[in-house]
Amino acid sequence: MNTADLKSFLDEKVELYNNPKFIESDPIQIPHRFALKEDIEIAGFLASIIAWGNRKMIINNASKMMDLMGNSPYDFVMSHQDYQLERLENFVHRTFNGGDMICFIKGLQHIYSNHGGLEAVFTKHQENVSLQKSISEFKKIFFEIPHLARTEKHLSDPLNNSAAKRINMYLRWMIRKDNKGVDFGIWNLSPSKLSCPLDVHSGNVARKLNLLGRKQNDAKALIELDTNLRILDSTDPVKYDFALFGLGVFENF
Repeated sequence: MNTADLKSFLDEKVELYNNPKFIESDPIQIPHRFALKEDIEIAGFLASIIAWGNRKMIINNASKMMDLMGNSPYDFVMSHQDYQLERLENFVHRTFNGGDMICFIKGLQHIYSNHGGLEAVFTKHQENVSLQKSISEFKKIFFEIPHLARTEKHLSDPLNNSAAKRINMYLRWMIRKDNKGVDFGIWNLSPSKLSCPLDVHSGNVARKLNLLGRKQNDAKALIELDTNLRILDSTDPVKYDFALFGLGVFENF
């Protein structure tokens, strides 16, 4: 299929999946429970961090996270007492455990107390064409306070050749203005710099559509996929995540 036909095909799939029904079975429903900007940011960040594996389990465990924080994530991050962190110790989602969650709460408090919040960090370190360097810088800042060494593995670094699927998904949620009620678009960064959350589903579909040749789902593959998606839409390339993911998960393309 030529470029025009491919764009038309994928645009139709974006229209099919980029709508409020998508929220019902996706972890993005977690931040949609909140109205305060900081609650949305923190709920979305924590939900995205554990977004691997069975989606129902992801949603259930992300809901548990919110319950443990009294369903006021920003207030909990900023105002918790040390004894209140004890309730987090038994949390577990696959290899992400209670100790990791406590480190993430402290990391978030550090970000909001000393660096102006999540949006400010990504805004400060963005490059002209990509947010991948800003992800790497964010990880450095997030972990510049005392933390468990094991917890670092739960924040990917694109400069270490990771596709950083979960954090790229989170950035899509926060930055992309879709006017469909799915992505929030509450951060003042350009959607043109976003990268596709590359995972098994989107990667396999992208290869079948000749948008991706590299076999591994790593940072090099992400650059290749981003380059091809920006040919289809230079201002909103990551909208095609809905098409690639939908074709893979819902249509077994």
